[in-house]
Amino acid sequence: MSHPRHGRDAGAPGRPAVLASPVRRRLLAVLATACPLAAAGAVSEAWGAEPLRIIVGYTAGGAVDTLARLVGAALSRSLQEPLVVEDRPGAGGNLAVKLMLQSRADGRTLLLAANALAANVSLYQPPPFDLERDIAPVGMIGRVPVLIAVGADSPLRSLADLLRSARRKPDSLTFASPGIGSTPHLAMLQFEHAAHVRLRHIPYKGGAPAIADALAGEVDCVAVNALEVVDLARSGRMRVLALMSPRPSPRFPGVPTIAQSGYPGFAASVWYGLVAPAGTPRATVLRLNAALRQALADPAVRRPLLGAGGEIDPGTPEQFGRLLLSERARYAALIRNESIHTE
Repeated sequence: MSHPRHGRDAGAPGRPAVLASPVRRRLLAVLATACPLAAAGAVSEAWGAEPLRIIVGYTAGGAVDTLARLVGAALSRSLQEPLVVEDRPGAGGNLAVKLMLQSRADGRTLLLAANALAANVSLYQPPPFDLERDIAPVGMIGRVPVLIAVGADSPLRSLADLLRSARRKPDSLTFASPGIGSTPHLAMLQFEHAAHVRLRHIPYKGGAPAIADALAGEVDCVAVNALEVVDLARSGRMRVLALMSPRPSPRFPGVPTIAQSGYPGFAASVWYGLVAPAGTPRATVLRLNAALRQALADPAVRRPLLGAGGEIDPGTPEQFGRLLLSERARYAALIRNESIHTE
């Protein structure tokens, strides 16, 4: 498939203040009272050792960065060690993966991974890494649904309105996403197939500028991670048309799922987990997995995820590894069938 121009702020990741700020302010307030999570490069010498590090392949202030800081604070408490979060956006998350793989396989450098870890081995050619050879799964964190939303002033009042408009003028209705090959982009492609419609994709570099332009009416709708719009929806600034979760969420009262809207079985979510470089000792991986499970029992970690309609799904390293491989196969088929490519 061909790809339209990048979104208006595709080259400018510095627009997060409009957007993720309500979620970010609330989560960072939790962090400030819960744990003195160190900023990268600002670790007190009193710790006396190199801190643990979580690398994030996305911009500061977004959902993945915020989640990394929240989980990192709880991990720091559980392991009784300092921990820093380092944002390395670029190449759809591949720069962060490369940095993680260049680190020592001693368990002190982790990556907070999302769906792109499984998709990028097909989206980028040649593959930038090998999931089985290069990655040591530590554990899954959970899932958050993808949703379709519009600004409060949009004439689209429901998913049915969106579909009627899309069928009346094929390929003219626009949807924004965090980027080509992002989970919301791929989820919308699947929805287009299911609903037999074609929308015009406007890719951005991250969810924040995509949502900002949806708020401003520059695009007709946005497909995005629920974490990034939950506060905007609650405040009335955005209207959520449909959830891609398997079940309705009490966090979005009255909002139907895609499955409820005539497309049984349809579901799409963003999943998160921690990985380490291959070769990390098994005992270290198990220690980190146990600490992650303890962190995910912390109400300060659970509250924001559950508050966005998400699910917390801790498990073993092996379970997360199986998910990565099954997702790799699923995304490979979708990317091949749609002829999706990076620019």
